[in-house]
This record gives sequence, structure tokens and C-alpha cells, in this order.
Amino acid sequence: MGQTAVRRVAPRPTGTELVLGRVKFQNKRPPLKTIRSVSIATDERHGEAEGRRSRNMVYITEDMVRRRAEHNEGEIFSLEEVSLHQQNIERIEHLEKWCRELKILYLQNNLIPRIENVGRLKMLEYLNLALNNIEAVENLEGCESLKKLDLTVNFVGRLSSVASLKHNLHLQELFLVGNPCAEFQGYRQYVVASLPQLQSLDGQEVSRSERIRAEQGLEEVRRSVRWQEEAYARRRAQEKEEARGSGAAGEEQSRAPRGKSAGWEESEEERQDREFWEKPCAFSPESRLEAHRHLEAKQKTTTLEGEPTPRTPRTLITPEGRVLNLNQPKLDFCLSEDEEANSIKLDLAVYRHMDTSLLEVDVQPTYVRVTVKGKIFQLVLPAEVRPDSCSVRRSGTTGHLLLSMPRAAGEIRAATRVLVPATTRSSRALGPAQSRSKPTRTGGAGRYVIGREWLEADPAQRSMVDLTNIVGRGGGEGPLEGRRPLRPTDPSKGDRLSEDFVDDPDVPPLM
Repeated sequence: MGQTAVRRVAPRPTGTELVLGRVKFQNKRPPLKTIRSVSIATDERHGEAEGRRSRNMVYITEDMVRRRAEHNEGEIFSLEEVSLHQQNIERIEHLEKWCRELKILYLQNNLIPRIENVGRLKMLEYLNLALNNIEAVENLEGCESLKKLDLTVNFVGRLSSVASLKHNLHLQELFLVGNPCAEFQGYRQYVVASLPQLQSLDGQEVSRSERIRAEQGLEEVRRSVRWQEEAYARRRAQEKEEARGSGAAGEEQSRAPRGKSAGWEESEEERQDREFWEKPCAFSPESRLEAHRHLEAKQKTTTLEGEPTPRTPRTLITPEGRVLNLNQPKLDFCLSEDEEANSIKLDLAVYRHMDTSLLEVDVQPTYVRVTVKGKIFQLVLPAEVRPDSCSVRRSGTTGHLLLSMPRAAGEIRAATRVLVPATTRSSRALGPAQSRSKPTRTGGAGRYVIGREWLEADPAQRSMVDLTNIVGRGGGEGPLEGRRPLRPTDPSKGDRLSEDFVDDPDVPPLM
């Protein structure tokens, strides 16, 4: 009753083991008259199990429930709410054993044909089974705390099965809109009279006067409902026969030989897919299952034929040993030099609410690499550092990652010649005390800019010649002050001039 059609399998010989669920049944070769009905039922169950395995049925597994229990720290024993919607589940199982304290259960938009295995959920208050293949209201007597039941857009045609909900004394809301029984004449009157505890039906409040009117003439309404149920049952039997015939025809068509041309085969598949969706059919549990099988087979074929090519890994270091800059997470950063601490600092704008366990830092003598949730940020350092003396800190307010990397011993720091605007050249005259720590490189998402880098020192505090100030800058603070002439002014003291040399006083000297 309410089950989908299954493939019937020939009975097995006696004396063999049949595995049904978790229990093994052993045939003991009793007399044939006593096991005839049992063998038929066993054969149907075995055929149903074989059909489930051949269809790749989706089961409710412990891992599936645990992954949807993140709000409960992954614990399913004390779980009170779980959402298992849109999972193509075809059977309710295991929940009454794993989640005894469940109060809210979402199972909408699946392929469930029957309400079962929920009778032990004594604390269940809300059960959502909308958009499934349910044909009868049953097996809910044990849900003592049930207050709301949603069966919107199912295939409930046995309106008399609603009377089983009279044992659920706390039931207040019931939704049956979109079911075949909702189109029966006298549907609302029958439900209101059968469930005196109900306060709302299909979103409409049940008033006291409506309940009194529903109880009047209830016997006549029951006879009308029983006649309509019988007519619907005959129509459903005819739909099941048509579904079996169309299923066999579709299987033969899928086994038919196809053309050898690749282009013809592709167009044939497209034509079959178009014909499948344009073919008119009744909205029934069988049609929903058939559409699901069609999509599942098409997806499997597409996956096998067009497997995505694996991505080539990004090059971090060239074969020649040159380290490349990379910013996959698109994070803003700031690279600066602290001359007082003789170190290089990197400020990486990591996302504020990201867990620190998703960050990995790797400092090498010439570059630094930070992995942010699987994405790599790599930056070449302007000088060699000591990885064993580096420190990494995380800001508790902004979430930024701050790396302090001391320079290696004996590292020569040279000034970098850059072109700067004329307005910034006056900063050279500010003195060394006002330009101790200056940013050298700043960058953002997808950019890398080189800024100013001045190296100035007090000549009175130097114990050795500063090689970077051999040529003066106009201020005359270097060890070799003044400008050296390009050639001696007195030919008698230096090199001998050429015999063809003519000294023209109008030509300025070369300085």
C-alpha cells in the first residue's frame, strides 16, 4: 500500500540464506503448503532490496546526519533539529535510534513513498514531508508530542487514513494541500470532524462553528469519501500498469544500438532527452521516480564522458630557482623595513573572522609563503632573513597577520635608486632621525608597487667608510667632499694632452 513498483525476482531454491536488512533468514525445507505465502512475501522483499541496490538508492547515513549537526558540535544523540531536504532519500530509517531527542525534522523534497520508522520519536513536534511520494498517513501514533505535520504536494489519496492522527492529541496544524484527497468532495468537513484536536487545516483556522457543522451529516460524508477513494484506487492501479509498460519500453530503447558517428550519437541523445521531457504523463510517484532516474543516468553519463581535466599547479619557483610572487587569496598587504630592529615586517590583511587553524606560514631566507584556506600568498623579500628567529602574531581586532623577520647577520643594505617626484626630494634634507622606518613595498589585490628607500647615516658615528656616499649629493657630507674634475687642469702635473688639442675659452669646462 503506497509502495512503488518493484522488480519481481524468481524465488530462490530452498536451503539458501536470504539477507533482509540486518537479519538473516534460513529456509529449513518445511512442507510446501506452509511456506507458500511466506515465500511470496520473501521474494517481494528480496526484489525490493535488489531494486534499491540497482537504483543506487540514497540512504540516511550517520555521516549525513553528523554533517548536518554542526550547530550541535557534531553530536547526533542530543540533536533536536536536523534538515535532510533535497537529498533524494527514498526511505526513512535510523533516525529513531540515533536521534531520540529530535523535535524538528525536515524531509521535504525527497522521494519518500511511505511514513515509517518515526514512531519512537516521542519528542518530535514538527515533521515536514512536503514534496514526496507519500500516499497514506500512517505510523505516526507513537509521536506523542507532534504539533505540526506538513504533507503538502504529496499523493495522499486515502483520506480515511487521516483518522489515524486522532491519537496525536497535541496535533494543532495539518497541511494536505496539493494532494489528491484535497480535491474530494467533503474533504475539509471530513478532516475537521475526524480530528477534534485540530486548530488549523491548510493554513486556515478551524472555528468552533465549523466543527459543529462538520459533525452534522458526517455519515453521508464518509460514504462519499469512501466512494471517491475507490475510484482513485482504480485510477492509481491503471497508472502503475502504464508506468510498468513505459519503463520496459524505455529500457529496450536505451539498449537499442546507436550509430557509429559521434555527431549522430550526440544528436540522438539530445532527441531522446527532448522527447522524454515533452512526452505528456500523469503526475504520480512513478513519474517523479522516472524523472529522477533519467536525470541521474544523464548526470552519470556526462561525468564519465566529460571528466574535468585536473588543474595544473601554479608555478611557485621556476626551474632556474627564481621565486615568483603570487597572491591567490587577493589580500591586501604591506611590506616595511624596521631599521632600528634590523628586521622586515609583513602586514597581511587576513579576513577578520577566519579561524587561525586555516592559516599556514612558511618563512624562507629569501621569501615568505602564507597559505590561506588552501590559497597561496608568496612574496619575495628584499633582503635575506633568519627564519629561525621570526615571529608571527594575529591581531584580535582586525584579524591581520603580522610577521616580523630579522635580517641575516652580515647583510649589506644598499639604497635603491628610484624615480621620485620633485615634491618628495626635499625629504632628503629632513635628517636621518626623521626617516628611520619607511615602507619600501606596498601592495594590494593584484598590485605590487616599489616605494622610497633611503639609507642615510651620521658621518660622525661611522667607524668605516660608507661606500654608498663616495660621490657627494651636493650637501658635502660624504668622506670625499667636493667634485673631482674629469681631467687635470694643469697639463704639466698630469697626463700629456694631445698635439691636436685646442683650448677654446668659450667652451665651458666638462665637470
